[in-house]
Amino acid sequence: MTEQSTNGGSGLPPFSQAPVGATLGLVAAFLSSVGTIWIGLLMLLIVADVLGRNFLNAPITGVSEIAGRSVVAIVFLQVSAAIMQGRLTRADFLIRRIGRWRPEAVQTLETVFALTGALVFALIVWASWSKTLVSWTSAEYFGVQGVFTIPTFPFRAITVIGAGIAVLACLYRTSETIRHFRSADR
Repeated sequence: MTEQSTNGGSGLPPFSQAPVGATLGLVAAFLSSVGTIWIGLLMLLIVADVLGRNFLNAPITGVSEIAGRSVVAIVFLQVSAAIMQGRLTRADFLIRRIGRWRPEAVQTLETVFALTGALVFALIVWASWSKTLVSWTSAEYFGVQGVFTIPTFPFRAITVIGAGIAVLACLYRTSETIRHFRSADR
């Protein structure tokens, strides 16, 4: 892979070249791997539920509850890796067009984008923290009591941890973008 393909075409060095980037990248890659495995297991669960429902008239209880919570957890497990690799969804055609005329404007946009991401994920951590603590101390569950329940704490904790790592990833991308911009000026 080229530098362009591993870092979303930003021209920044791969995150594995710096100690902070390597550590943060390793954590992000691990979380993303857990999310990927979770996707595979969730697919197997859904297929088993469909087969059981249609052929055996025996659906698996709680699949919709597990799937609904899993989607959010998977997103928060994988978002930090997307940030570190510069692969979040954006209007690349516009950024490339601006970059042809004003490369410094692209650096400014990348910095603002990363700082905004850090702010948004920090707000998610702030908003989720107290609910996570309550779910831990009160043994909060979701589902239908007597039919199927599952604790909310693991899902809430994944949201807080994933958003926290995403904040660090956004701040890292910001510092690397600024460092790259300053070194390009020399």
